[in-house]
Amino acid sequence: MLYLRLLCLSFVVCFGLATSVHAEARLSTSTNPTGSSADHLERLMGMENRALDALGSERLELLSPKTSVRAKRRPHEFTVVKYDRAWLDDQDFVAGGEEWECLTEALYFEARGESVKGQFAVAEVILNRVKSARFPSTVCGVVNQGTGKRYQCQFTYNCDGKAEHISEPAAYRRVGKVARLMLQGAPRLLTGGATYYHTHAVRPSWSRKFSKTASIGDHYFYSRG
Repeated sequence: MLYLRLLCLSFVVCFGLATSVHAEARLSTSTNPTGSSADHLERLMGMENRALDALGSERLELLSPKTSVRAKRRPHEFTVVKYDRAWLDDQDFVAGGEEWECLTEALYFEARGESVKGQFAVAEVILNRVKSARFPSTVCGVVNQGTGKRYQCQFTYNCDGKAEHISEPAAYRRVGKVARLMLQGAPRLLTGGATYYHTHAVRPSWSRKFSKTASIGDHYFYSRG
Protein backbone atom coordinates (compact mmCIF):
# COMPACT_ATOMS: atom_id res chain seq x y z
CA MET A 1 0.00 0.00 0.00
CA LEU A 2 2.79 2.39 0.90
CA TYR A 3 4.54 1.62 -2.39
CA LEU A 4 1.42 2.44 -4.40
CA ARG A 5 0.94 5.74 -2.59
CA LEU A 6 4.54 6.73 -3.16
CA LEU A 7 4.20 5.82 -6.82
CA CYS A 8 1.11 8.04 -7.12
CA LEU A 9 2.93 10.83 -5.29
CA SER A 10 5.89 10.61 -7.67
CA PHE A 11 3.54 10.81 -10.65
CA VAL A 12 1.78 13.91 -9.27
CA VAL A 13 5.05 15.70 -8.52
CA CYS A 14 6.73 14.82 -11.82
CA PHE A 15 3.62 15.72 -13.84
CA GLY A 16 3.31 19.00 -11.97
CA LEU A 17 6.94 19.93 -12.51
CA ALA A 18 6.71 19.12 -16.21
CA THR A 19 3.59 21.29 -16.50
CA SER A 20 5.38 24.11 -14.66
CA VAL A 21 8.38 23.92 -16.99
CA HIS A 22 6.07 24.01 -20.01
CA ALA A 23 4.28 27.03 -18.56
CA GLU A 24 7.60 28.81 -18.08
CA ALA A 25 8.53 28.08 -21.70
CA ARG A 26 5.29 29.70 -22.85
CA LEU A 27 5.88 32.70 -20.63
CA SER A 28 9.34 33.26 -22.04
CA THR A 29 7.79 34.22 -25.37
CA SER A 30 5.01 36.28 -23.87
CA THR A 31 4.93 40.07 -23.55
CA ASN A 32 3.41 39.69 -20.09
CA PRO A 33 6.19 39.30 -17.48
CA THR A 34 3.75 38.77 -14.62
CA GLY A 35 2.58 35.27 -15.52
CA SER A 36 1.44 32.77 -12.90
CA SER A 37 4.06 30.00 -13.21
CA ALA A 38 5.37 30.72 -9.71
CA ASP A 39 1.86 30.48 -8.27
CA HIS A 40 1.30 27.24 -10.17
CA LEU A 41 4.47 25.74 -8.75
CA GLU A 42 3.42 26.90 -5.29
CA ARG A 43 0.12 25.01 -5.66
CA LEU A 44 1.99 21.89 -6.79
CA MET A 45 4.26 22.12 -3.78
CA GLY A 46 1.17 22.35 -1.60
CA MET A 47 -0.21 19.21 -3.26
CA GLU A 48 3.05 17.43 -2.53
CA ASN A 49 2.96 18.44 1.13
CA ARG A 50 -0.65 17.29 1.52
CA ALA A 51 0.22 13.94 -0.03
CA LEU A 52 3.18 13.58 2.32
CA ASP A 53 0.96 14.47 5.28
CA ALA A 54 -1.29 11.57 4.32
CA LEU A 55 1.64 9.16 4.63
CA GLY A 56 2.32 10.11 8.23
CA SER A 57 5.58 11.13 9.88
CA GLU A 58 6.58 7.61 10.95
CA ARG A 59 6.45 6.25 7.41
CA LEU A 60 8.33 9.27 6.09
CA GLU A 61 11.09 8.71 8.64
CA LEU A 62 11.41 5.10 7.47
CA LEU A 63 11.80 6.31 3.90
CA SER A 64 14.26 9.09 4.64
CA PRO A 65 15.43 9.28 8.27
CA LYS A 66 18.16 11.87 7.74
CA THR A 67 16.66 14.30 5.28
CA SER A 68 13.35 16.09 4.83
CA VAL A 69 11.40 15.35 1.67
CA ARG A 70 8.91 18.14 2.20
CA ALA A 71 8.79 21.03 -0.23
CA LYS A 72 10.23 24.19 1.26
CA ARG A 73 7.67 26.85 2.05
CA ARG A 74 8.12 30.53 1.29
CA PRO A 75 9.77 32.54 4.10
CA HIS A 76 7.57 34.49 6.47
CA GLU A 77 6.72 37.88 5.03
CA PHE A 78 6.26 40.93 7.24
CA THR A 79 4.05 43.83 6.32
CA VAL A 80 4.39 45.71 9.60
CA VAL A 81 6.14 45.40 12.95
CA LYS A 82 4.96 47.56 15.83
CA TYR A 83 7.38 48.13 18.65
CA ASP A 84 4.85 48.22 21.47
CA ARG A 85 3.74 45.82 24.18
CA ALA A 86 0.13 45.43 23.02
CA TRP A 87 1.17 44.41 19.50
CA LEU A 88 3.80 41.98 20.76
CA ASP A 89 1.36 40.40 23.23
CA ASP A 90 -0.94 39.60 20.29
CA GLN A 91 1.78 37.63 18.50
CA ASP A 92 2.08 33.86 18.81
CA PHE A 93 4.68 32.34 21.10
CA VAL A 94 6.50 29.60 19.20
CA ALA A 95 9.37 28.02 21.12
CA GLY A 96 11.99 25.66 19.79
CA GLY A 97 15.25 25.51 17.91
CA GLU A 98 18.82 26.04 19.09
CA GLU A 99 19.18 29.45 17.45
CA TRP A 100 15.89 30.58 18.98
CA GLU A 101 16.97 29.41 22.43
CA CYS A 102 20.30 31.25 22.21
CA LEU A 103 18.72 34.48 21.01
CA THR A 104 15.90 34.33 23.56
CA GLU A 105 18.35 33.73 26.40
CA ALA A 106 20.53 36.64 25.30
CA LEU A 107 17.54 38.96 25.08
CA TYR A 108 16.27 37.82 28.46
CA PHE A 109 19.52 38.49 30.31
CA GLU A 110 20.58 41.52 28.28
CA ALA A 111 17.33 43.36 27.59
CA ARG A 112 14.29 42.00 29.40
CA GLY A 113 13.96 45.29 31.29
CA GLU A 114 14.05 47.32 28.07
CA SER A 115 11.11 48.52 26.04
CA VAL A 116 9.91 46.31 23.19
CA LYS A 117 11.79 48.60 20.82
CA GLY A 118 14.93 48.19 22.89
CA GLN A 119 14.59 44.41 22.83
CA PHE A 120 14.26 44.39 19.06
CA ALA A 121 17.31 46.65 18.85
CA VAL A 122 19.48 44.26 20.85
CA ALA A 123 18.27 41.38 18.69
CA GLU A 124 19.29 43.40 15.63
CA VAL A 125 22.85 43.71 16.92
CA ILE A 126 23.13 39.96 17.43
CA LEU A 127 21.80 39.18 13.96
CA ASN A 128 23.96 41.91 12.41
CA ARG A 129 26.94 40.15 13.93
CA VAL A 130 25.85 36.85 12.41
CA LYS A 131 25.96 38.53 8.99
CA SER A 132 29.36 40.13 9.62
CA ALA A 133 32.59 38.37 8.69
CA ARG A 134 34.11 39.66 11.96
CA PHE A 135 31.91 37.40 14.09
CA PRO A 136 30.72 33.79 14.18
CA SER A 137 28.15 32.89 11.55
CA THR A 138 25.46 31.55 13.89
CA VAL A 139 23.37 33.10 16.65
CA CYS A 140 24.70 30.68 19.26
CA GLY A 141 28.26 31.32 18.10
CA VAL A 142 27.79 35.08 18.48
CA VAL A 143 26.10 34.84 21.89
CA ASN A 144 28.71 32.45 23.31
CA GLN A 145 31.78 34.07 21.77
CA GLY A 146 34.70 34.45 24.16
CA THR A 147 33.19 32.65 27.13
CA GLY A 148 36.47 31.00 28.14
CA LYS A 149 37.65 33.74 30.52
CA ARG A 150 35.82 35.70 33.20
CA TYR A 151 34.54 39.10 32.07
CA GLN A 152 36.19 38.71 28.66
CA CYS A 153 33.21 37.47 26.66
CA GLN A 154 30.94 39.45 24.37
CA PHE A 155 27.86 39.19 26.60
CA THR A 156 28.68 39.60 30.29
CA TYR A 157 25.98 37.29 31.64
CA ASN A 158 27.86 34.42 29.97
CA CYS A 159 31.15 34.96 31.79
CA ASP A 160 30.48 36.81 35.06
CA GLY A 161 30.79 33.64 37.12
CA LYS A 162 27.16 33.80 38.28
CA ALA A 163 24.57 31.12 37.68
CA GLU A 164 21.76 32.48 35.52
CA HIS A 165 18.16 31.42 36.04
CA ILE A 166 14.94 32.22 34.19
CA SER A 167 12.89 33.62 37.07
CA GLU A 168 10.47 35.80 35.08
CA PRO A 169 8.48 33.52 32.75
CA ALA A 170 6.33 36.35 31.37
CA ALA A 171 9.42 38.32 30.37
CA TYR A 172 10.94 35.17 28.85
CA ARG A 173 7.86 34.59 26.69
CA ARG A 174 7.93 38.20 25.55
CA VAL A 175 11.55 38.19 24.44
CA GLY A 176 10.95 34.74 22.98
CA LYS A 177 8.40 36.33 20.65
CA VAL A 178 10.92 39.00 19.68
CA ALA A 179 13.49 36.30 18.95
CA ARG A 180 11.09 34.30 16.80
CA LEU A 181 10.00 37.36 14.80
CA MET A 182 13.59 38.41 14.17
CA LEU A 183 14.66 34.92 13.11
CA GLN A 184 11.69 34.81 10.73
CA GLY A 185 12.95 37.92 8.96
CA ALA A 186 11.50 40.95 10.74
CA PRO A 187 13.16 44.12 9.38
CA ARG A 188 16.32 45.47 11.02
CA LEU A 189 15.81 49.21 10.78
CA LEU A 190 16.41 50.49 14.31
CA THR A 191 20.17 50.51 14.86
CA GLY A 192 21.68 51.48 11.52
CA GLY A 193 23.52 48.19 11.14
CA ALA A 194 25.07 48.34 14.62
CA THR A 195 27.19 45.45 15.82
CA TYR A 196 27.98 46.84 19.29
CA TYR A 197 26.06 48.42 22.15
CA HIS A 198 26.49 49.38 25.80
CA THR A 199 24.33 50.85 28.54
CA HIS A 200 24.27 54.57 29.32
CA ALA A 201 25.86 53.79 32.67
CA VAL A 202 29.26 52.87 31.21
CA ARG A 203 31.66 54.22 28.61
CA PRO A 204 33.96 51.47 27.32
CA SER A 205 37.15 52.50 25.55
CA TRP A 206 36.06 50.95 22.25
CA SER A 207 33.04 53.27 22.06
CA ARG A 208 35.32 56.20 21.19
CA LYS A 209 36.61 54.39 18.11
CA PHE A 210 33.28 53.43 16.53
CA SER A 211 30.41 55.41 15.05
CA LYS A 212 27.33 55.84 17.25
CA THR A 213 24.28 54.88 15.21
CA ALA A 214 21.39 55.04 17.69
CA SER A 215 20.28 55.57 21.27
CA ILE A 216 17.34 53.38 22.26
CA GLY A 217 16.19 52.92 25.83
CA ASP A 218 19.19 52.43 28.10
CA HIS A 219 21.59 51.51 25.29
CA TYR A 220 23.84 53.28 22.81
CA PHE A 221 24.46 51.44 19.55
CA TYR A 222 27.60 51.52 17.39
CA SER A 223 28.88 50.47 14.04
CA ARG A 224 32.51 49.68 13.35
CA GLY A 225 32.14 50.98 9.81
